[in-house]
Amino acid sequence: MMKKIVLVLFVGLLGLSVTAQDTAAKIEFKSETVDYGEIAKGSDGIRIFEFTNTGNAPLIISKVSSSCGCTIPKKPEDPILPGKSGEIQVKYDTNRVGPIRKAITVISNADTPTKVLKIKGEVKDSGTGTK
Repeated sequence: MMKKIVLVLFVGLLGLSVTAQDTAAKIEFKSETVDYGEIAKGSDGIRIFEFTNTGNAPLIISKVSSSCGCTIPKKPEDPILPGKSGEIQVKYDTNRVGPIRKAITVISNADTPTKVLKIKGEVKDSGTGTK
Protein backbone atom coordinates (compact mmCIF):
# COMPACT_ATOMS: atom_id res chain seq x y z
CA MET A 1 0.00 0.00 0.00
CA MET A 2 2.79 2.45 0.94
CA LYS A 3 4.59 1.75 -2.35
CA LYS A 4 1.43 2.67 -4.30
CA ILE A 5 1.09 5.98 -2.43
CA VAL A 6 4.75 6.85 -3.04
CA LEU A 7 4.36 5.93 -6.71
CA VAL A 8 1.23 8.08 -7.09
CA LEU A 9 2.97 11.04 -5.41
CA PHE A 10 6.07 10.62 -7.58
CA VAL A 11 4.03 10.49 -10.80
CA GLY A 12 2.01 13.53 -9.64
CA LEU A 13 5.13 15.56 -8.90
CA LEU A 14 6.68 14.52 -12.21
CA GLY A 15 3.54 15.72 -13.99
CA LEU A 16 3.70 19.08 -12.21
CA SER A 17 7.35 19.61 -13.13
CA VAL A 18 6.66 18.84 -16.80
CA THR A 19 3.74 21.30 -16.76
CA ALA A 20 5.90 23.98 -15.11
CA GLN A 21 8.54 23.61 -17.82
CA ASP A 22 5.90 24.08 -20.51
CA THR A 23 5.12 27.59 -19.21
CA ALA A 24 8.45 29.27 -19.68
CA ALA A 25 9.68 32.35 -21.47
CA LYS A 26 12.08 31.74 -24.36
CA ILE A 27 14.32 34.40 -25.83
CA GLU A 28 15.24 34.06 -29.49
CA PHE A 29 17.57 36.66 -31.01
CA LYS A 30 17.41 37.62 -34.68
CA SER A 31 21.22 37.57 -34.50
CA GLU A 32 23.53 37.04 -31.51
CA THR A 33 26.34 39.05 -33.15
CA VAL A 34 26.30 42.63 -34.41
CA ASP A 35 29.06 43.44 -36.90
CA TYR A 36 29.86 47.15 -37.04
CA GLY A 37 32.20 46.51 -39.96
CA GLU A 38 34.65 49.36 -40.48
CA ILE A 39 33.34 52.59 -39.01
CA ALA A 40 34.88 56.05 -38.71
CA LYS A 41 36.10 57.44 -35.41
CA GLY A 42 33.33 59.47 -33.73
CA SER A 43 30.52 57.92 -35.80
CA ASP A 44 27.22 56.61 -34.45
CA GLY A 45 28.00 53.66 -32.16
CA ILE A 46 24.39 52.61 -31.43
CA ARG A 47 23.27 49.19 -32.62
CA ILE A 48 20.23 47.02 -31.79
CA PHE A 49 19.84 43.35 -30.90
CA GLU A 50 16.30 42.30 -31.81
CA PHE A 51 14.64 39.37 -30.06
CA THR A 52 11.28 37.59 -29.74
CA ASN A 53 9.73 35.81 -26.77
CA THR A 54 8.92 32.46 -28.38
CA GLY A 55 7.79 30.94 -25.06
CA ASN A 56 4.39 31.05 -23.44
CA ALA A 57 5.18 33.15 -20.35
CA PRO A 58 6.19 36.83 -20.04
CA LEU A 59 9.93 37.38 -20.57
CA ILE A 60 11.61 39.57 -17.97
CA ILE A 61 15.14 40.76 -18.69
CA SER A 62 16.63 41.47 -15.28
CA LYS A 63 20.15 42.57 -16.24
CA VAL A 64 22.25 43.41 -19.29
CA SER A 65 25.95 44.05 -18.79
CA SER A 66 28.99 44.66 -20.94
CA SER A 67 32.51 43.27 -20.79
CA CYS A 68 33.92 46.82 -20.76
CA GLY A 69 32.98 50.39 -19.88
CA CYS A 70 33.28 51.43 -23.54
CA THR A 71 30.02 49.62 -24.33
CA ILE A 72 26.74 50.70 -22.75
CA PRO A 73 23.77 48.33 -23.11
CA LYS A 74 20.16 49.35 -22.49
CA LYS A 75 17.52 46.73 -21.65
CA PRO A 76 13.73 46.87 -22.02
CA GLU A 77 12.08 47.79 -18.71
CA ASP A 78 8.71 46.09 -19.28
CA PRO A 79 8.08 42.34 -19.61
CA ILE A 80 7.91 41.04 -23.17
CA LEU A 81 4.71 39.05 -23.63
CA PRO A 82 4.67 35.70 -25.46
CA GLY A 83 4.93 36.17 -29.22
CA LYS A 84 6.05 39.79 -28.87
CA SER A 85 9.41 41.30 -29.80
CA GLY A 86 11.80 43.62 -28.04
CA GLU A 87 15.25 45.07 -28.41
CA ILE A 88 18.46 45.61 -26.50
CA GLN A 89 20.29 48.77 -27.49
CA VAL A 90 24.09 48.82 -27.36
CA LYS A 91 26.19 51.98 -27.63
CA TYR A 92 29.91 51.59 -28.34
CA ASP A 93 32.35 54.47 -27.77
CA THR A 94 33.56 55.08 -31.33
CA ASN A 95 36.22 57.55 -30.17
CA ARG A 96 38.39 54.49 -29.41
CA VAL A 97 40.28 53.58 -32.58
CA GLY A 98 40.99 49.91 -33.19
CA PRO A 99 39.23 46.56 -33.27
CA ILE A 100 35.90 46.00 -31.50
CA ARG A 101 35.46 42.63 -29.78
CA LYS A 102 33.04 42.89 -26.85
CA ALA A 103 30.52 40.65 -25.10
CA ILE A 104 27.14 41.66 -23.72
CA THR A 105 25.60 39.33 -21.11
CA VAL A 106 21.80 39.13 -20.91
CA ILE A 107 20.19 37.67 -17.78
CA SER A 108 16.47 36.86 -17.87
CA ASN A 109 13.80 34.43 -16.70
CA ALA A 110 13.99 32.54 -20.02
CA ASP A 111 14.52 28.79 -20.21
CA THR A 112 18.16 29.67 -21.00
CA PRO A 113 18.65 32.35 -18.30
CA THR A 114 22.04 33.66 -19.50
CA LYS A 115 22.79 34.63 -23.11
CA VAL A 116 26.02 36.16 -24.35
CA LEU A 117 25.79 38.51 -27.34
CA LYS A 118 28.77 39.84 -29.26
CA ILE A 119 29.70 43.01 -31.08
CA LYS A 120 32.62 43.20 -33.46
CA GLY A 121 34.13 45.52 -36.02
CA GLU A 122 36.83 48.12 -36.30
CA VAL A 123 36.95 51.85 -35.64
CA LYS A 124 39.17 53.60 -38.19
CA ASP A 125 40.80 56.97 -37.60
CA SER A 126 39.30 59.41 -40.10
CA GLY A 127 42.31 61.74 -39.75
CA THR A 128 44.73 62.74 -42.48
CA GLY A 129 46.44 59.35 -42.43
CA THR A 130 50.09 58.40 -41.82
CA LYS A 131 53.10 59.89 -43.52
